[in-house]
Amino acid sequence: MDADWRADVDAVDAALIDEYQSGFPVESRPFERVAREVAAETGVDLDADAVLDRVRDLRERGVFRRFGAVLNPPVIGSSTLAAVRAPEDRFDEVAEVINGYRQVNHNYRRDHEWNQWFVVTAGSRETRDAILAEIEERTGCEVLALPMLTDYYIDLEFPVVNGDRFARESLEETDVSATRISENARGDLSALEADLLLAIQDGFPLSATPYADVAAAIDADVDDVLAAVERLLADGCIKRIGCIVNHVVTGFTNNCMVVWDVPDDELDARGEAVGSLPYVTLCYHRPRRPDQEWEYNLFTMIHGREADAVDAKIDELAADHLPFSHERLYSTETLKQTGARYEDLVADAE
Repeated sequence: MDADWRADVDAVDAALIDEYQSGFPVESRPFERVAREVAAETGVDLDADAVLDRVRDLRERGVFRRFGAVLNPPVIGSSTLAAVRAPEDRFDEVAEVINGYRQVNHNYRRDHEWNQWFVVTAGSRETRDAILAEIEERTGCEVLALPMLTDYYIDLEFPVVNGDRFARESLEETDVSATRISENARGDLSALEADLLLAIQDGFPLSATPYADVAAAIDADVDDVLAAVERLLADGCIKRIGCIVNHVVTGFTNNCMVVWDVPDDELDARGEAVGSLPYVTLCYHRPRRPDQEWEYNLFTMIHGREADAVDAKIDELAADHLPFSHERLYSTETLKQTGARYEDLVADAE
């Protein structure tokens, strides 16, 4: 989309884009409530069908990637960030091997000695580690495995209908908490919850009755599905429900993963303080690997419309909040980007 895409966005579209990335109603006819809320805010007379048409149009235009739930793989299964140092003359070959695993759902080239960064999510730690070992054997590249240990703030939900230079510039702060993540996570899902996750992993139907449609697809009662969604939200298996914005299409094309060497006794305090900053879109703790010369334990991400704006916020972060050794790993190429496949997580966890 071009830089002027926002010129075609009216008050109703803006409300749907920026205010329904989360908190979408969990009830039998959710668009009726959304229509009432948006009408009250904008003064535009709307009904559920009109809102549905708006959401469909925004998805077709690429503003929304999908409509539905953002699932949380580290809670449902065992997940890790990993990296390899792929020789440039074999870079594409190594990427092809890594991307060939269905359990790999993200892979990026980053401007660093460790130049391929990917995520492996499996139904168990044993399966996850076996995949990493196989990648190491097949590529001949040492794997740096960095599972998440603490989640301070992780969510790519932020306003996009504005002139912000970096993500969430217009916000004042973010609610954070230090949430420990187990490497041995298994979702402990009921049969209904497992079926539900498989049915919604690619999104909800864009209909007046999305939960009823999902219930029909898995041969369940709609009230049971609504209750299961509420449970999965409460347990953290579902992070949020709403319209999932394509942050790249909407202009946030520059991102940088910054890794920090924070004293261990300051880690939680620093992580929570930094995670609450609006311009920090992701903040989490991963292990040091001194045997692989990896001394960093705090990871932050900043997304921006311009590289200079991202750099300026990293400078501010280092000067005012994290006065420690750090490195900036810019994403320079997307090698693979898909959702985690929950068939594997559910099958392995049973």
